[in-house]
Amino acid sequence: MVKNSTAGPAEIVLAARVARLHFLEDRSKVEIAERLGISRFRVARLLESARAWGMVRIEIGMPGVLDAALSAELASAFGLRNAFVYDFTDDNDLSLRQRLGEAAGEAVTDLAESSDVIGIAWSRSLAGMTRRMTSFPACPVVQMTGALARAGGEDLLDLVRSVTRIGGGESFGFYAPMIVADSRTADVIRRHPDVAAAFAMLGQVSIAVVGIGAWTSGLSSIYDALDDIGRQEVTRCGVRAEVSGIFIDELGTVRPTPLDERMIVTPAEVLSKVPTVLAVAYGVAKAPAVWAALNGGVVNGLVTHASLARAVLAIPRQSPAGDEQRSLA
Repeated sequence: MVKNSTAGPAEIVLAARVARLHFLEDRSKVEIAERLGISRFRVARLLESARAWGMVRIEIGMPGVLDAALSAELASAFGLRNAFVYDFTDDNDLSLRQRLGEAAGEAVTDLAESSDVIGIAWSRSLAGMTRRMTSFPACPVVQMTGALARAGGEDLLDLVRSVTRIGGGESFGFYAPMIVADSRTADVIRRHPDVAAAFAMLGQVSIAVVGIGAWTSGLSSIYDALDDIGRQEVTRCGVRAEVSGIFIDELGTVRPTPLDERMIVTPAEVLSKVPTVLAVAYGVAKAPAVWAALNGGVVNGLVTHASLARAVLAIPRQSPAGDEQRSLA
């Protein structure tokens, strides 16, 4: 029962529906707004009211057991700067994704220093990132890609703003899709003042948080967002995985594709210069994709769960084509 509320029954029930969709069904504010026919700003206000009325109680605690030994083994095997492996159960993808997002937020809170610039790319696995973040230095926060609005998870611009509010630094975010119809449209979007301002900051990003997808149905938001022709075009380029819009082959070598010019993402050559690239990945089925991203040096940090870490470690190391593996020294 909601006590001490001046709201009417309809508003109270609506707040309960919004809270259930967001916290239990992992729906983004944009998705909830579209589903209920209200603005996402009203969704945000209703979530705040749900907390104030006691419908939602947030408890801060350890998200799971950090397996220090497995984390160290993974870091050693791939020469990673950071590895955080948690002993999470993996029988529910939504719960697992949420908990790993929280763990990623805790990792960024721990790693960030006053001189850092934090970059956040599109990934469904980052939906819960701010729920465990506590105060950290007032670092600028930069949006590194457009978003896939129907892929599920937190709205990327909202996430960038939420992380910024926690740290107290400056925000460089924008509202734009990750994939557009053609290169001309992409060029127009890149020239938009908000997008241009964010992309002008990419060279200063020192901690980037990204996702990893396997190039198959259900394991990559980008794959699922394309039609059959688009998927086949990318597959023919030798792509077997993607890292927040950067396409790689089975060994982790970056592969150019016809889709690149239609995407609002951080270019591979820019990401390769970021000192810390922390990926969040879940699901044992993604093991070859995660292995490729680590093997090719596209990322040099990982937040994941134990079963996926063990599956990745079971795959033998190989040198990427052309010995282009990134130096992490």
